[in-house]
Amino acid sequence: MKKQIYLDYAATTPVDPRVVKAMAPYFTEKFGNPASLHYFGNEARGALENSREIIAKAMKAESKEIIFTSSATESNNMAIKGIAFANKDKGRHILISSIEHDCILNSGEWLKKQGFDVEKLPVDKYGTVDPKEVERRIRKDTILVSVMHSNNEVGTIEPIAEIGKVCQEKNVYFHTDAAQSFGKVPIDVRKLNVDLLTASSQKMYGPKGIACLFIKKGTKIDPLLHGGGQEFGKRSSTSNVALAVGFAKAVEICLSEMSKESKRLIKLRDKIIKRVLKEIPDSYLNGAPKKRLPNNVNVRFSFVEGESILFQLDSLGIAVSTASACSSPKLEPSHVLMAMGLKHEEAHGSLRVSMGRWTTEKDIEYLIKVLPGIINKLRRISPHKIHG
Repeated sequence: MKKQIYLDYAATTPVDPRVVKAMAPYFTEKFGNPASLHYFGNEARGALENSREIIAKAMKAESKEIIFTSSATESNNMAIKGIAFANKDKGRHILISSIEHDCILNSGEWLKKQGFDVEKLPVDKYGTVDPKEVERRIRKDTILVSVMHSNNEVGTIEPIAEIGKVCQEKNVYFHTDAAQSFGKVPIDVRKLNVDLLTASSQKMYGPKGIACLFIKKGTKIDPLLHGGGQEFGKRSSTSNVALAVGFAKAVEICLSEMSKESKRLIKLRDKIIKRVLKEIPDSYLNGAPKKRLPNNVNVRFSFVEGESILFQLDSLGIAVSTASACSSPKLEPSHVLMAMGLKHEEAHGSLRVSMGRWTTEKDIEYLIKVLPGIINKLRRISPHKIHG
């Protein structure tokens, strides 16, 4: 079995063994339903609320402002649809950035069918939303703006605090999807001026199947799920205590190691960018050069397709990702790269490398060593253009 190098941490992360250890008792020994009034229920409820408190403190929120959900997709759906329906009497205009995750974009498309006016905000060549453009687009009937904290494909970190200030001044709700950034960079919901924020366990070495939505106190929002009234009446469903405990433990670990880990990943990130752009002709960086996630590298190569590079690297034991044709049944290039102004052929030649806790210098050296040969090989057989 050849060595496997995982460089797709933006897609999902392995669960940290310390997280698994913290969760284990809540599957077998401390299995109570938090809604039950006996000892087992009290024990589970205590663990659930302690987990909520840990996550709240990590983003400078209050405990009752954290709602547990099953995924970032659910959190984003709840934020967009919940705000829309709760505030439709005030207006039906919603602004979302053109580089959002599909769950936001598709929620927007669905809301259009329900009579809402959903408008996309443009981005510049780095994938950045201009706060002044947000201010220009806000109307009297605007009820919500949603701009992600950092982009999942190109890693660009958005000027969320500035956009949030605009929304506060205009009395418009502001949501940000921080699934990619929470745990990697400091998050303070007060300083960011947000009313809603999405965070995900599986992107930060916690278990899959749990995420949360920060909902600022006083925010008018409708629930998506109705039932027993769990999560302060905002998200009915039997609480998954084990996963909440795992999520909280993952948050604790990320916060305690953030400064050191961020510096380590930035060093590896910048090494890849510098070497690849220097050693491979006609290669370019996608996204912001500096204002980007510590672990994200997104590069494009002329005259080749991203999925071909992915398969070649996979055959050598290196796992990366691409948002080009192979991930789309419609053979469409990434909507993020297209929104940034790239041509179809440029977007198709893009590759995302995302690093994490177990990425080593040796892993990166191996990637840099084999990548030029793969690009040269693919360019020789490329149907796009004979590379000179």
